[in-house]
Amino acid sequence: MSAKKTLGRQGEDAAVRYLTTRLGWTVVERNWRCPEGELDIIAYDGRQHVVCEVKTRRDAAFGTPVEGVGRAKAARLRRLAGRWGATHGIHTAGIRVDVIGLLGTAGDGFTLDHLRGVC
Repeated sequence: MSAKKTLGRQGEDAAVRYLTTRLGWTVVERNWRCPEGELDIIAYDGRQHVVCEVKTRRDAAFGTPVEGVGRAKAARLRRLAGRWGATHGIHTAGIRVDVIGLLGTAGDGFTLDHLRGVC
């Protein structure tokens, strides 16, 4: 596995721990795929389903992780959330899209930024 994929997997694992342990959410699915793309995490926060896009970077040399989700990516996430909802019988209006940005810290840790309802 490449260093980039390893970092991405570590970031997703850290995001899952944050969602389940700190927020008490239920992770419904990870790495859901369809022909149009992939959703990192689908969780349930007790009221609605939440698609979580996870962006992980070692440092901020090319911007913060959440800056990696621009308009086009946000629109794609919304379309993919709709596809996921359609396959699970959940109306798109009942799905929120969040971005979780993880930035590497000294050692093996991350700082985490959670933006809710980005699109």
